[in-house]
Amino acid sequence: MKKLAPFIALVIAMVLWSSTFVALKYSFRYFPPMFVIFSRMFVAAICFIPLLPFIKPEKIKKKDIYLILSMAVLEPCFYFVFEALALKNTTSSQAGMITALLPLIVAAGAAFFLGETNSKKTYTGFVLAIIGAVVLSFSGGADAESPNPLLGNFYEFLAMTCAAGYTLLLKRLSSSYNPFFLTAVQTFCGSIFFALILFTGNLAGTFTIPSQWPLFPVFILIYLGIFITMGAYGLFNYGVSKIPASKASVFVNLIPVFSVIWGWALLNEKFTVSQCFAGALILIGVWVSQDKTEKKPAAPVLET
Repeated sequence: MKKLAPFIALVIAMVLWSSTFVALKYSFRYFPPMFVIFSRMFVAAICFIPLLPFIKPEKIKKKDIYLILSMAVLEPCFYFVFEALALKNTTSSQAGMITALLPLIVAAGAAFFLGETNSKKTYTGFVLAIIGAVVLSFSGGADAESPNPLLGNFYEFLAMTCAAGYTLLLKRLSSSYNPFFLTAVQTFCGSIFFALILFTGNLAGTFTIPSQWPLFPVFILIYLGIFITMGAYGLFNYGVSKIPASKASVFVNLIPVFSVIWGWALLNEKFTVSQCFAGALILIGVWVSQDKTEKKPAAPVLET
């Protein structure tokens, strides 16, 4: 079970993350996007406060402070800004194609900064999973709310770049710090960052505080805070702390698969043949990428 725990944690994180798109789209109908993101950060931060005595390190090295802050700035701060802008301009299917690039970005960065090495079998798994994610994205119906797909896809690429940087920094820091402590830092920094946006700026009339609070949309905000920001991020951070960053990132390609399942379960959407084929290809790619024959990683290059 010890060996399986990181993989189970990553799969559960992907199941939770795959529900985020539906939850965000629903909550955006009632609340401004940046308020939704601030709320999920704030709820998670509040929940982490009683846990801090159990997860905080005895001492934080001075050389790691700026790495921890950089990790939090990349994600959730910049990541969610670009993600919100992407969802306002492009379709979910096209954004999914850009998301599929994350494992390759992380693998390249891990090889350069962390000295991780991967076998040909692992890269074959990456390619299979990415092809599956692209096919699955194309097989979905077009979203009518996509005024500028090219700009939206560019924002999604910037979000994935931030996610890759965050994953690499997380891998570097997780050898010294509890992954759930790092998750807590993300929520605190995210709460402060998005609070500043809410209370000091108003971009195109979207960064405002709502005047009405419908019960079910408020419940969705709490769900996003506890189960997604706190739970999914905590599980992902734990998984990354136990296996190579390049291998952990390929699990992101499971999100389109679980998204289709959520659509079937909650929205009564039907599976197509191409969706079933693409889902199987992604699962095979994730399994193949977890090859155990690669060489021992070289000493990390990302040192301060």
